[in-house]
Amino acid sequence: MSIIAVCSLSLVPARVARLRPWGLVTLLNPESMIETPRGVAPERHLKVGINDINEGLEGLTTPEQRHVASIIDHGLAWDNRAPLLIHCWAGVSRSTASAFIIACARHPHVAPTRIATSLRALSPTATPNRLLIALADDMLSRGGDMVGAIDAIGRGEDCWEGTPFELPDQWDQPS
Repeated sequence: MSIIAVCSLSLVPARVARLRPWGLVTLLNPESMIETPRGVAPERHLKVGINDINEGLEGLTTPEQRHVASIIDHGLAWDNRAPLLIHCWAGVSRSTASAFIIACARHPHVAPTRIATSLRALSPTATPNRLLIALADDMLSRGGDMVGAIDAIGRGEDCWEGTPFELPDQWDQPS
C-alpha cells in the first residue's frame, strides 16, 4: 500500500530522501516557488503557484479550477508504487486540501467524511483550504459532501508548522 505524504516546505529534503516519492506537488505563492529537489523527476513535480486564500485579494493568486484540475490530474496519474509527496509552506492548508482532493478523486466510492476523519486523526493541525475543497467538490460532482466533510472536522490546532502525516491510498471498504 502506498501513501500520500504531506509536510511543510522545511521538511521536503528529508522527506524526499526518506520516501523516494513517485512525484511531488508543491503549492506555494508564485514568488516563492522552489526548483525540483534532487530525487524527484522534473516531469513528476507539479508546481502550483497559488496563495493560501479563500477569496480573491488584489495582488494575490487565488486558487482556481485550473489549479485544482492540475492537482487532480497529477493525483490520478500517480502509479501508487511509491509515495506521492505534497507540501506547501507550513503543511497546514493548501497541502492538506490537495491530499484530501487527490484521495477523493482516486476513491470516488469512499465517503469524503471517512477520508476527512482519517486526515484529522493523522494531523491535528490540518486545516484544508476551503476554496480548493469547494472547487474540487464541484469538479468531482460530490454535491457538497467534500466541503461538508472538511467543515465537520473543523479547523486544526494553531501551529507554526503542521504535523507531517501519511494518508493511505487504499480504502478497503466502500462507504
